[in-house]
Amino acid sequence: MTLDDLRVFVAVCRAGSLSAVARELGCTQSAVSQHVRRLEREVGIGLVERQARGVVPTRAGRVLERAAADGIAGLDLALRRLDELVRGDGGTVRIATGGTTVRHFMAEAVVEFRGRYPKVNLEFQTENSSRSCFEALADHGLDLAWVTLGPPVRGIEQRTVAELPWVLAVHADDELAGRERIEARELAGLRIVGLPERSTSRAHLDSAYRELGIPTSVSDTSVADWDTAILLAELGLGHAVVPALPGLPGPGHPGLRFLPVPALPPLAVGWAVRRWDALSPAAHAFADTVARHCPGTGTVAGD
Repeated sequence: MTLDDLRVFVAVCRAGSLSAVARELGCTQSAVSQHVRRLEREVGIGLVERQARGVVPTRAGRVLERAAADGIAGLDLALRRLDELVRGDGGTVRIATGGTTVRHFMAEAVVEFRGRYPKVNLEFQTENSSRSCFEALADHGLDLAWVTLGPPVRGIEQRTVAELPWVLAVHADDELAGRERIEARELAGLRIVGLPERSTSRAHLDSAYRELGIPTSVSDTSVADWDTAILLAELGLGHAVVPALPGLPGPGHPGLRFLPVPALPPLAVGWAVRRWDALSPAAHAFADTVARHCPGTGTVAGD
């Protein structure tokens, strides 16, 4: 059993295809099969099942795939740290974020960090959901992921940085614009722009609607991100229930009013990492810098 065998096996489990992995690695499908067969001989049990549309891991294969993926990601991270030590430069901090995260939560922190650590590179990888951020942490050896926090995720530590109350974005000419707050039950009578499908924030909000007895049809239009929901509200195409992002309200949205909806439980956002105590000093420093520029205080969940 070699490290290459395990890497290929994990890739096969995730791709569900021997040929796809062969193309990615620039080798033959037979060579990929040999890696898998070698593992199966070593452990004495079948690890994948051949099906019409590809391959899937067996029960034993899933056990090995989870363990191998965790070990490979940790080893890759350690090798990267060693390479940075050998080269003696400032290293690189790799961060997975949503499409609008840097602007809302990190702009000032990035400027401060670059001033304090000019030799450290910051690499941002855009993901479209918290789930894809978690997967990127596991698959690509990233240091940090900024996420909407949700239930515990195996192999991931989540740290709350801020809890954002919910607000209703309404056009300045709307009859509700003069209100100081909105009761949750009033949302049922409004045309609400829906948050991204399958996002953690959408699930959080839908759960709150159910608990408060608000019909789920309250969201009749869905958008890709919070900013798009706010834009549609500014154009007068509906109302948007969104987290109170840093800078809201502010001069950037003169045509909007943001009304608190205190009955909705706040949305927690913050960092996700594979192991907090395994982060490089630079990654720790960047995470702390972002936290200082965000409202709220950080508490560790799942450590």
